[in-house]
Amino acid sequence: MRQFPAFFLMDDAHVVIVGDGINAERKARLVAKTNATIRLVTDTAPEWARDFESQLEVFGSAQAEAALFGARFAIIALDDDKEAEAAVDRAHAHGVPVNAVDRKHLCDFTVPSLLDRGDIVAAVATGGAAPVLAKDIRAKLETLLPERIGDLAALAQRWRPAVKAALGDETTRRHFWEKALRGPVAEAVYAGNDALAEKLLGDTLEQFAGSLTHDSLGPVHIVGAGPGDPELLTLKAFRLIQQADVVFHDRLVSPEIMDMVRRDAERVPVGKSKGEHLVPQDGIHELMIAAAREGNRVVRLKGGDPFIFGRGGEEVDALREAGIEADVVPGISSALGCAASAKLPLTHRDHAQSVTFVTGHAKKGGVPDLDWPGLAKPYQTVVVFMGVGTAGIISDKLRDAGLSGETPVAVIENGTRSNEKRAFGKIADLAQLIDQRGIKGPALLIIGQVASLPADAQTPIIEEALA
Repeated sequence: MRQFPAFFLMDDAHVVIVGDGINAERKARLVAKTNATIRLVTDTAPEWARDFESQLEVFGSAQAEAALFGARFAIIALDDDKEAEAAVDRAHAHGVPVNAVDRKHLCDFTVPSLLDRGDIVAAVATGGAAPVLAKDIRAKLETLLPERIGDLAALAQRWRPAVKAALGDETTRRHFWEKALRGPVAEAVYAGNDALAEKLLGDTLEQFAGSLTHDSLGPVHIVGAGPGDPELLTLKAFRLIQQADVVFHDRLVSPEIMDMVRRDAERVPVGKSKGEHLVPQDGIHELMIAAAREGNRVVRLKGGDPFIFGRGGEEVDALREAGIEADVVPGISSALGCAASAKLPLTHRDHAQSVTFVTGHAKKGGVPDLDWPGLAKPYQTVVVFMGVGTAGIISDKLRDAGLSGETPVAVIENGTRSNEKRAFGKIADLAQLIDQRGIKGPALLIIGQVASLPADAQTPIIEEALA
């Protein structure tokens, strides 16, 4: 992030605009939407200045130093390069940050594309790289935000003192505002019925003050984060991690998805790797139960799908035994994500009429006791999770059960991510393929004729996916 977004408070502030042309007028109209006074530095007051008579003061160029004193910021809108550079230097001498129109190299800040809804202001910036793109994004936001959302914010502002007095705990207040501003109260404001909105907000506050206690169980959601690409996260998963107070996350959840978690949520890593458990599974259960009993909104965030080799069933059982019913949000399984990324169909009318998901890792380590003859049958696809460490034994057992050593196999590491790695070959060479390509995991093994279909499978080499 090359730019740090911030909003200036404009009450009792003044802004200096140097220049009197079309760019100065545009910036003046933008600043005039705030409560700030505009100090226009020019020797000839333009006609458009009359539009802001109650908010604008004109200073001659000889008075520029006086205009700059105590300014919140300055906008330099001059055509001449040397005059603009001199104006920037004057502002810097007074410690005033500067935006120089169409001179990115002279700017301390850029003016973003703004969406104005009263107390709700959204800003989109590209660092001056593509202002038209910023305007397009703003236009899309305008279609998403109700016209009266600013009035909803104003309602919340009026009630903040009463809410703080009635609900002393910060977490409780946040839960109150989430409920109050996302339901009937908001709908009443958007419909223009402010009196009803006030009543509904008061009723909601009374309900919280009278019934919500620290002994209340917080909701628990076991959420699938998908294979890693943040664009494959479901909308429901995104909403829940934005609302969570505590997020218990696996190491398989990508950093890009963790960046989407609410900034002030507590993040607890409970990931597992080969031969190492940061937190034992029973310990994860205990942490989730304790957090829920404290009234927190709990999310257990898991790579892939919670119910496909994700131990989500064990966590649901443990929570239920503690008297807590957890909701489960599915995620895109890594099998589906990896296959799609590699353009590898798991089923195909000519090659595979069924697909089977199996684990390559037994509960107590080693190779699981699988139906090897059944897995060796033709016209099917076998997807092996957690099979890198036992790949050689899996290959042997499948071939002992009758599977041809020439059967195509694909190994996909970090599927859907920027560091995705793919290797293609045949089942007889599976162990050597993994070793030669330096694949460590997490990776999937995809066994069957469909593994020969991707274009990059025709020459068995690793394919480094582009970021």
